[in-house]
Amino acid sequence: MKAIIFDFDGTLADSGECGILATQKAFKECNLSIPPKDIVNYYMGIPIEQSFHEMTKHTLDDHQFNELLHCFRQAYKIYEEQTITAFQQIDEVLNALIQEGLLLFVVSSKKTDVLHRNLQKLKLDHFFTDWIGSDQVEHYKPHPDGIFKIVERYSLDVFECAMVGDAIYDLQMGKSAGCKTVAVNWGSHSKERLLKEEPTFFAHEVKDLFQLNNL
Repeated sequence: MKAIIFDFDGTLADSGECGILATQKAFKECNLSIPPKDIVNYYMGIPIEQSFHEMTKHTLDDHQFNELLHCFRQAYKIYEEQTITAFQQIDEVLNALIQEGLLLFVVSSKKTDVLHRNLQKLKLDHFFTDWIGSDQVEHYKPHPDGIFKIVERYSLDVFECAMVGDAIYDLQMGKSAGCKTVAVNWGSHSKERLLKEEPTFFAHEVKDLFQLNNL
């Protein structure tokens, strides 16, 4: 194993509440039907440019949709200060993996500047060689664009990489790229949904990630 690629939301950071609050506030401000928590959770893991189209059933024109995105981003920036935290022991896991000689990366559905801001806030940015946001790829998750960019940029063998995530889209992305996949049991998608994707490894607790170099 040469490299581990992590999702951010629901994998490294407990940000579910932030995403739900910001989504519901944005929909309310735009006078739209407010999606319930379970629907927001269902679409966690793919960019809002895609998930919001699904939640509005593609009924908004470009101006209305851009206003919805703007409202979400404004709300998210407020809520993230209050609600986003790193999962317990994540920093210890990342440090241990680096000590074992692994390169660490993040591929997220957030835009790169927001991802970097969140990593800095949680004091996790120094663990990672690089991070890829949704604005750096042509195709969103579950397309493997993000993984391929890292593999090409750092001359890695995809078969010596693993993708770690809490959503089926992360596992589908990893499988499509040809790398190993690791499902984590503390994020947005249920154990049942994750197991249907047949991950290489299933992490029941954060401490299970100490084993990643043995995949």
